Formats: sequence, structure tokens, C-alpha cells
Amino acid sequence: MGKVTGFLEFERNDRDYVPVQERIRNYKEFVLPLPEKDIRDQAARCMNCGVPYCHGTNTITNAPTGCPVNNQIPDWNDLVYSGSWEEAAQNLHSTNNFPEVTGRVCPAPCEASCTLNIDDNPVTIKSIECAIADRAIESGWIKPERAAHKTGRKVAVIGSGPAGMACAQQLARAGHDVHLYEKFAKAGGLMRYGIPDFKMEKRVVDIRVQQMEGEGVVFHYGAHVGVNVPAEKLLKEYDAIALTGGAEKARDLTIPGRELKGIHFAMDFLPQQNRRVSGEAAGSAEPILATGKKVVVIGGGDTGSDCIGTSIRQGAASVMNFEIMPEPPEHENKPLTWPLWPLKLRTSSSHEEGVTRDFAVLTTKFTGENGQVVNSQVKKLHCARADAKFQPIPGTEFVLDADLVLLAMGFVHPVHDGLIKSLGLALDPRGNVKADQLAYATSAPKVFAAGDMRRGQSLVVWAIREGRQCAHAIDKFLMGTTTLPR
Repeated sequence: MGKVTGFLEFERNDRDYVPVQERIRNYKEFVLPLPEKDIRDQAARCMNCGVPYCHGTNTITNAPTGCPVNNQIPDWNDLVYSGSWEEAAQNLHSTNNFPEVTGRVCPAPCEASCTLNIDDNPVTIKSIECAIADRAIESGWIKPERAAHKTGRKVAVIGSGPAGMACAQQLARAGHDVHLYEKFAKAGGLMRYGIPDFKMEKRVVDIRVQQMEGEGVVFHYGAHVGVNVPAEKLLKEYDAIALTGGAEKARDLTIPGRELKGIHFAMDFLPQQNRRVSGEAAGSAEPILATGKKVVVIGGGDTGSDCIGTSIRQGAASVMNFEIMPEPPEHENKPLTWPLWPLKLRTSSSHEEGVTRDFAVLTTKFTGENGQVVNSQVKKLHCARADAKFQPIPGTEFVLDADLVLLAMGFVHPVHDGLIKSLGLALDPRGNVKADQLAYATSAPKVFAAGDMRRGQSLVVWAIREGRQCAHAIDKFLMGTTTLPR
């Protein structure tokens, strides 16, 4: 629980950032870790709540109010406070396969549900988690955990994002022969190709890949199941298959002028820069660069924020960010929302680097040179204010110059062509692969699904949770019983 009076003695003190003008010159991480004494003081603020909502469960919906992977937050806060770092790392890894990832990119629903958040001063849970994970890496505590006995069963995991990697790692530790299929050249999914390096350098992913290889997981790269690797072949060769391919079908903006050059999905833009940073070949795709351009990012979520930070680092002339939703309040109504995730204005580090944000904006048309809507480069956005039903309000129209438009409006469901259609899988009403949260079984025998492919677009921490729970279900399916945690 930390120190009995710690929350009274120590004020919240979180990590700081490298100054804007310095950090936008490169793609390196820019969060400044706190000294050990400060981290231990922050851990001391954990206050022995009667009900620790940071890792609790909503009794009505049975959904986590705080951490989706049910991190034992008060326990490792106490261990950090007492200086027992290695034990804290063991505790943290018992529920989370990749805490160095969530410690960098998770929005921290645990802090929103912290009892001290009633007073807007939650424990700095995310920073403490990251400090534990980074110390574990630096101290050499991240080692392969090989299974003592092999089961003789083979499992294929398709998709090496956080859900797939968590699922594969858990199954390998249970003694199964695990093969992980990834369509790209390297593992990590959105952790590698979606999240910019300035938020998370890819050495973090590489460390886990090396650990998993040491545990016996076999990675197959350039293996696009359902395209250049027949799904039927895997069905014959493996005792179970886990589908963890993510939700990659981007939400489009089907308005006049959408076909103009210079209008791209965020996930066509962001992976290119990540490949440049890592030195990976970009392939035959047309380079998308913001250098010297007037950039408009449509979409106000994390992906939009990543587009903003990347555009600024590429040297954009200006960056504008539109969101169709109305501007949320700066502060939530605590008695109404706590301990649940609140709706409030969120300003990311990228927003602080030089962007103009506007809310309740609806884009109605794109035009190019001489007002054309086809066969030219985009030059203007035609917009209007949006009403409560997201319809244009007459008389509020305006036009904005743009050379590059990035669509970051989220993802609707997994791509159906290829893998899903070849297996003939049933879908839920939203177009995701249909499977429940207990068995994780799809409509096809011995085929399971987890992560964004099953639940829809979500957070890294939810993907890790689903990957772990899917591994639990597969192990039980194969062996009749399981000791893997859910």
C-alpha cells in the first residue's frame, strides 16, 4: 500500500518532457524518467483503499474499472516504496507480458479510477509501472521462461501485435509448440508500425521478440495468411489457431474529392516513417511526407495525435486538427464519472508541439487545383460546423487550404478479404470476428480470435488482456485443463 501517510506527505509529481524545440528535431523518446527517490515517494502515495478501483471490476458489467489486465497495482507500489524492485517486476509481469509498452503508451485508466483522482491527484501509476519495467530490462531480469515440459501440441498465432505476442508467449510457456505468423517484415503489429518512435522506440519490441524466441516461439515473417499462406494449410498442420490480426479496415470519408492526390489514411502515413527510422525498406508505396506542407489531420484520437507529432517532425508548414465531436469539458464531473473513464479534453504531447485544434467540424468536400474534385492534388477542404447529429449547420461553411490530408477517424473492423473469408467465419453486427470472452472460440472448429479482430478497435492493454485470456482458453481446449491465468 505504500506509506500510511504518503498521500498526505507527498504531492503528485510525474515525469517531464524534453522541451518541444529540442524533441521535434528527432524521433527519439522524450519522456524524462524520475529519479529513484521520487519514484519511491510517488509509490508511497498509494493509500490502501478499501476497494482498489485501479484494478477492480464493475460488478454490473463485469468489466474492469481500471486496469484491463488487472495489474496488482497496490502490491507493486508497496514493493517499489520498500525498494524491492525485482519482486515488483515479478509481480508486474505476472499479469502483464509487456509493461514497458503500457508504461509508455497506455492512457492509464488505472489513474482515472484511483481514489486520489477524486481530488485530481492520482498516484502516478503509469510512470511507476514504466520505471519497474525499464529497471527489469536494464538489470537483465527479462529472460526466457522456457516450459519445463512440452505438450506435443502445435498452435499457430496469426498476427504479431500485442494480442498475438501475449497469446503466443503464454502458450509457449505452457509447453506448446507455437508458430507466430506476421505479414510484415518484423513483429509488433501497431506497436512497431503504428506507434511513432518518439512515443516508443522499437528496441522495446525487439527485446520481447528475443525473449519469446528464447522461449521457443517461431516467428514467420512476410507470411500473410489467407493471401500468400493458405489458411487451409494451417488448419491441417496445427491443433489450434489463434486469430489476432487486429482491426485494420480504416473508417473512410466518402465525400466529393476523396480521390484527389494527397489524401491518405493515417495507417498509410505512420508506418512509412517508422520504417524510415528503423532502416526497413519502404517498398513500392508512394512516399507520404508532410515536409513544407499545410497538413490537416481529421480525427481527434491517439492516431490523429501521432499524425500531428510525425508531421511536425517532418517539417510541416502548418498542422490543423479537426474533430467532428464537440469540444469536451476541460475537467470531468467527478461525482458523476469516477471511477469510470471520463469524457474530458485530453491534450497530448503532440498537441503541445504546434497544432491548431478545432471541434465540431464536418468536412463536406475536397477540391484541388482550379476547384477540381478528380485527377489533381488536394488544395482545399470545404467544411461546416456540425450539429448534434453530425450534420452541417447552414451558414457556418468555411474553406481551408491543405496540401496533405490525413484521415485518422478510427477503424471499423478487421479486413474481411483473405483470412476471414477463406475460413468462413461468422461475424458480429459490427463486422468483427464473432467469439465470446470466455472460450474465445470462433464459428470454425479449433479456431480462436482475440484482440481488436474480436472486440474492435481498442487499447494495447486490452489486446494484451485478450491475448492472455485466449491463450488460457486454447490451453484448456487442448489439454482439458489449464494453469495459465486469465
